[in-house]
Amino acid sequence: MAFPAKKFITSSFFGFTLLVALVAFLLKFNSSQKLFTVEELALYNGTDDSLPILLGILGSVFDVTKGKSHYGAGGGYSHFAGRDASRAFVSGNFTVRSKQRKRIRDGLTDSLRGLSSTEVHSVVGWRDFYFRSYKFVGRLVGRYHDSQGNPTKYLKGAEAKAARGAQLMEKQKEMEAKQPSCNSRWSQDDGGEVWCDNGFPRLVQRPLEIALTGKMSKRCACYNEDQLGQPGLEVYSGCDYLAKRCRV
Repeated sequence: MAFPAKKFITSSFFGFTLLVALVAFLLKFNSSQKLFTVEELALYNGTDDSLPILLGILGSVFDVTKGKSHYGAGGGYSHFAGRDASRAFVSGNFTVRSKQRKRIRDGLTDSLRGLSSTEVHSVVGWRDFYFRSYKFVGRLVGRYHDSQGNPTKYLKGAEAKAARGAQLMEKQKEMEAKQPSCNSRWSQDDGGEVWCDNGFPRLVQRPLEIALTGKMSKRCACYNEDQLGQPGLEVYSGCDYLAKRCRV
């Protein structure tokens, strides 16, 4: 009868040892994640060869030194180094906002205000890319993390909005699958052309809430002749009503 008790004690001790090791690992992991201020992060902008190159996105900070040719001084992505410019990942606007400027919707800012859910989803996708591709080194105290490194309501809101964006993009794919897109091609010499193997090319506006750009964007879709009377269909400029090919 003593053997089961011994087995139980050994098993419990082994489980307790694993628990202690896990807690120690988590504590070590958490302690290794630095909290940066905006001023501290700015020091790691690639202009000092003795320092690593860091960038922030949605308050997560990554070491991108291995991509120095891109993120270092003079590199194509150097505007991202030493700051959190989350918005620029989708806006493509890399200007620095002046202190006098009241608007914060443009330039190298971490604000996502005014972006659509699909655009916020794209920003979160970029953050995930950095988690996969570069070393995560800490968090930026400010909009997305508090002084203890905990996520703020802005980060939780951005992630919730991104989740809605993912759902809307799936909805868009389903809707557009029902109406096939046009074939298209472009060359520097000949310009652009769209055509339909079956049906006639028309420009159609995407609903605002599922537009990939966050604005009223258009796509080319192929419609049968009996569908051409639907509202919202636009004939390409200079193209005949029943033309199967249109120059663009």
